[in-house]
This record gives sequence, structure tokens and C-alpha cells, in this order.
Amino acid sequence: MAGESGSPSIVTMNSPTKNSDGFSIVDEAKKTIKQVMFAKKVPMPHSPSNFQKALAELVGTYIFIFLGCGSALVDRITPLTIVGIGLVWGLVLMALIHALGHISGAHFNPAVTIAFGAASRLPFVQVPIYVLSQLMGSTLACLTLKVLFHDQHDILPTLTQYKSSTSDLEAIVWEFITTFILMFIISGAATDDRANKALSGVAIGVTLLFNVIIAGPITGASMNPGRSIGPAIVSGVYKNLWVFVVAPILGALAGILVYSLLRVPESEKEESTKINHNDMFV
Repeated sequence: MAGESGSPSIVTMNSPTKNSDGFSIVDEAKKTIKQVMFAKKVPMPHSPSNFQKALAELVGTYIFIFLGCGSALVDRITPLTIVGIGLVWGLVLMALIHALGHISGAHFNPAVTIAFGAASRLPFVQVPIYVLSQLMGSTLACLTLKVLFHDQHDILPTLTQYKSSTSDLEAIVWEFITTFILMFIISGAATDDRANKALSGVAIGVTLLFNVIIAGPITGASMNPGRSIGPAIVSGVYKNLWVFVVAPILGALAGILVYSLLRVPESEKEESTKINHNDMFV
């Protein structure tokens, strides 16, 4: 019996090795497998609230109009020329797109918002919220400019007007075409999954710059009902304002409609994604 007591038992020989904490390796393996199988997914960042989006549109539009229309008032003091004014509009829009695009989409333009809503790329309930924020931002910016440039007897340079030699129809066509071009570029550069969105701000800002240089001397190159309504409210001059409300909205709707004909349907897009994934592992 003494020999039996001196020999290790079968249970002892087959028992799993234990670590310093007293847990067997098998127990640790089971625990690790459970952790892998039931691991919690990394939480995705929360989407901005409607309030944050509205605030981004208000502040962004304020900055956009303050600097853009401010350049027109500075042109009275130190000539900037239409190229200089166009550069201000284009560069500030470029900067704001990169600063606020990930929050609200960086519209700063009721025509763009309405076009996105009509194309179901923006929830319809957010459309009036965006538009109201944009109008408030534009009006507040013009009020600020009126106070800061009090030495000037008016802020008429901030208005979008056209000469008597330009008919209403010609002005409508100009605003329609320039807004069409702007919305077409926005649709392609910022909303198409196939595009390089890192450069979308540059593409849109440059487009605005060119439009201002070409159409600015003729109609003021509004392309934006909010950009025209704000200065009109503050200055009290509403002449031909309807042109700068109707034409940009129609131009934006046409721009997003035409680009929709160039989009890849969802089924083809998914198939293209699969092909690309397969190519990666060839």
C-alpha cells in the first residue's frame, strides 16, 4: 500500500496544468474564446443632433456672408477687383466645407438644401430647419457689417442687383446656369461615393470663384437665396429679389437632377465593390 500511495494517481496526471492564480489552462482558453465570440463592437461615433446641424449652418452661413459681403464693402475702400472678391467667396467656402462638412454637410445655401431634400438626400424635416438657420446667419452677418462699416452711408455693395440693360430673363438665365454648375459640382465632388471627397471643398470653392468672376459684374452671382435675402432685409432694398430666389432654386434642382443620371445604381455599385474586393486578394 505504501507503493500505491507513493505513485501519482490517474486524476493527478490527467488534470490540466494550473497557473499561478489557480485557474487551469483549459478554463483560461474557454474564457478567451468567450471574450472573442462575445466581444463588444467598438461604439460608432454619434451622429450630430438636429440642433448641432442647425447651429453649424447658422454659424457657417454667418461666416460665409460676413467675409464674402464684407469683401464687397472693403472694395469701396481699397479696390479688390472682381477677382479679389471672387477669391474671398471661394476660399471661405472651401475652408467652411472642411470645417463643418462633417457636421451639417456645409450647405450654407437654401437652394442647395432644397435640392438635396427634393432628391431625398436630406430628410425633409431638416429642410426648413436648415433654411431658417441659413437665413438667420445671413441676416445677422449683414447686420454686423452694417454696424462695423458705419462710416459708409449704406451697404448697397452687398446686394445682388443687375443693371437696367440686363432683362429679368437674362438675369434668371445667368443665375440658373451658375447655380446649375455649382450644384452639379457639389453632387459629383461631395455626394458620389466614387469621388475623392478629400478634395471636394477645393472643387466647390474653385467653382464658386469662377462663377463670381464671370457672373459677378452682371448679376452679382448670387447662386444662393440666403446670400441675397440677408442683405435685402438689412438694407431694406428688395428690388428684383424674386429673381435671386427662384432662379437659384431651379438651377440647383436641375443640377442635382442631371447628375443623378450619372450615378451608379445601388445594385451595380455593390457589384463593383465586390469586384474591387476580389481584385485586392488576387
